[in-house]
This record gives sequence, C-alpha cells and structure tokens, in this order.
Amino acid sequence: MKIGVLGTGMVGSAIASKLVSLGHEVKMGSREAGNEKGRHWATAAGAGASAGTFAEAAKFGEIVFSATLGSAAIEALQAAGKENLRGKVLVDVSNPLDFSKGMPPTLLTAAAGDSLGERIQREFPDAKVVKALNTVNASVMADPARVRGESDLFVCGNDPGAKEKVTTLLRNFGWKSILDLGDITGARGMEAYLLLWLRLYGLLKTADFNIRVVR
Repeated sequence: MKIGVLGTGMVGSAIASKLVSLGHEVKMGSREAGNEKGRHWATAAGAGASAGTFAEAAKFGEIVFSATLGSAAIEALQAAGKENLRGKVLVDVSNPLDFSKGMPPTLLTAAAGDSLGERIQREFPDAKVVKALNTVNASVMADPARVRGESDLFVCGNDPGAKEKVTTLLRNFGWKSILDLGDITGARGMEAYLLLWLRLYGLLKTADFNIRVVR
C-alpha cells in the first residue's frame, strides 16, 4: 500500500519506519522540498521510503497519517491540499497541547469544548478522519511489545470502513486490543487523556507505558 506520513519528527519517523518495515511504500512529507530530516529518513529507511512536501506525500498516499505538532496540524494539512486528501483515510495522531504557559500544558481545544480531531474533520469534510495512536509515546506506537503485558489502543471516527482499515493496519503494528470509541467526538477524551499521560510520565520517569481497560 502507498502511505503518506506528514511530519518528520519522532512520531512521523516512528510510524513511517514501521510502515516501511511492513512492506508498504511510504512518502514522508515536510513543509519544504528537500527537507534534511525527510531526506535522511528516506535514505536510512531504504527501499520503499521517499520524501517530499506535505502535498506530495498526501497525493502519494492511499492512507495519510497526520503526525505533526497539534498546534500546526491544520496548517500542515492545508498545505497538503484538500484535493489530495479528498476521499482518503486521514489518521490524526497529533495532540492539541499548549505549552505557552509552561508545564504542565493545557489543551488548545479546551475552551471551545471540542477536539483537534473534530476540527480536522470539519476543515476537511471530504476526508475520512480517524483518531488513533495519540495516547502512547512514539516508540510504543510502532512497538507495543515495549510495554509488558497487554494494553489498549483507541480509535474513533465517523466512517466505519475507515476505522476498519486503520484497525487492520494497527494490528499489523502488533496491537491486539483496539477499542472503538465511536464517532469523531471520541477524540475529545483521547486527547484529554494526554494531560494524565504527562503526569504519569513525570511520575514513572519513562515513556514506555500504557493503560489497560479492565472489565
């Protein structure tokens, strides 16, 4: 499958590298053509890996991952182009964290009572937005076995078929328990969890952790 990954940071690199290892063709997108991080990743990742602009990666991918900073996500997707995202599954991995007042951060979406996932879906109504992977650290996203025992991942989105495609892809990442939280408004809870995740990170002194829903 051809997949576009928007973002050259830790999250984008982890996701893109995992996808290449699974045999997919992956184009990593950045703001400017010839981005050094993107070129370095493509060289290191080997066959099946390439780099380009946000627009080139979005056009290339049958599925597109949005893995930029939450504060820049919509701007990056606008640069990717609505026409390049139309009808495609768009996986939103980002979190709307606001560090402007220091630590701990707040949510950019808190006052409005919505979520970044919802804002992306409203801005790109012809894309099939699925929120996923935002509740774990980049290294755990691509390698759930870093956390001992079984733990849960979450998805939400308005299109059942899109969620099924993403869930299948994530199972290939190694995720066994994936809970569907319903429509895209489920992103509110998934994003708000990051406030607890950051506290746990401070307490545990490691990002290699996750949660398990016990019934």
